[in-house]
Amino acid sequence: MKQFFPKNPIPLILFFIALGLIFTTNICAEPSDATLVQAVMCESIENFQPLNPAVIFSISQGEVFCFSNFDPVMKQTHIFHRWYKKDNLIFTMRLTLSPPKWSSFSRVQLREADKGPWRVEISAADESLLQTLRFSMVD
Repeated sequence: MKQFFPKNPIPLILFFIALGLIFTTNICAEPSDATLVQAVMCESIENFQPLNPAVIFSISQGEVFCFSNFDPVMKQTHIFHRWYKKDNLIFTMRLTLSPPKWSSFSRVQLREADKGPWRVEISAADESLLQTLRFSMVD
């Protein structure tokens, strides 16, 4: 009778374990190009930092900023800030991130008609949603 298994199965077992690791590594999701570590709505940006983060902003302020900070950034990539007013997309800002870390922001100038609920959706280059920031504009 022919023997199908070697007398010492350890090398064969190690081979199959290594083969399994190779295939499961390819199946698993790749690490993202950038990791979002901070995202806030704020009144202004100074020295690449958000000033006066809040969730309620006065129209008289004139503008509102969406600040996002990524660390690490593995390679140059893009993100999107999508600004919505009452579930209507108002505009999309495409921003470029560069290694090793990067902060970015977008802003909207305010008008009297802009009162009400808003949100900014921050998305990766592959369109996956990273974070949603909700805020309101008031008198």
